[in-house]
Amino acid sequence: MTHTVNAPPTGLTGTDLLVTVGTVRELCDGIREVTFTGAQALPSFTPGSHIGVRWGTGVQNSYSLTGPCTDPDHYAICVRRDDAGRGGSAWIHALRVGDQVVITPPRSAFAPISVARHHVLIAGGIGVTPILSHVRAAVQWHRSFEVIYSHRPGQDALADELQNLCGDRLTIVHDVDDFWSHLTPILEDSVLGTHLYTCGPAMMIDAVAAAATAAGWPAQRVHSEQFSSAVATGGAPFAARLRRTGVLVPVGADVSLLEALLERGVAVPNLCRQGVCGECRVTVRGGRIDHRDFYLTDDERAEGDTMMPCVSRAAGDQVELEL
Repeated sequence: MTHTVNAPPTGLTGTDLLVTVGTVRELCDGIREVTFTGAQALPSFTPGSHIGVRWGTGVQNSYSLTGPCTDPDHYAICVRRDDAGRGGSAWIHALRVGDQVVITPPRSAFAPISVARHHVLIAGGIGVTPILSHVRAAVQWHRSFEVIYSHRPGQDALADELQNLCGDRLTIVHDVDDFWSHLTPILEDSVLGTHLYTCGPAMMIDAVAAAATAAGWPAQRVHSEQFSSAVATGGAPFAARLRRTGVLVPVGADVSLLEALLERGVAVPNLCRQGVCGECRVTVRGGRIDHRDFYLTDDERAEGDTMMPCVSRAAGDQVELEL
């Protein structure tokens, strides 16, 4: 079969890194691990960080780093192939050793709290990737932690590695009843200063957060990262007025505000395009906002002066942006 992928899809810009595929490994059905090496030293990163992998002109996907954080000699990601997606995961599943890839430097929006007395780490499916990074750091720095890893039978990506690091601090479950039978006592009887971290499907994150709230956990000790978003970016048409130029940018019903801005030539940094990473955050000077992201806090949303244009929209006919 002819291998058609993978000259780097775009040239390097800004702080982008050009890396080479070092290894590929099939972890289980539909999930592949890819490691990258660099001609230059790769930057260290905070546990829970992700990189953006460019797989086409102007498009990139975000993936959590799973390898060692300090002075890494490689970056490792695990990617579940999604044939219904935009094509990024399939592109990565076609990579071969020696291919060159353009990535962004690591960014973190899911870091461990260094002063926490105990860390409860919860992974759902491929959401295990940032959790493994947290575990590596917890072991390295002798932090108190425990892990619940929920996955379907046979979809046990990184389970062996987690087991080696965690020992009896790892609980693996395969169904909802088992999950709650392990988590509920933890939520009801954790030491003061414990922090809770969840990465997985939105439904799981919401359920864990609701249970933690019901058990009396303050929001400041409940953290999450969603590895995929089911957020609808469409809605009623509106317009965005750019304050610096006065330009009015129409946003169609099936187009995100970010897409409309980029199409108009307005440079807006962006990465995940799922309302998760916070990269595209813009300042809002007027108009009400229909917040759909997973990044802003409730207090930030209430202030109404910032939004994530990749998923959020105007709640009325128009918003005014500091652009």
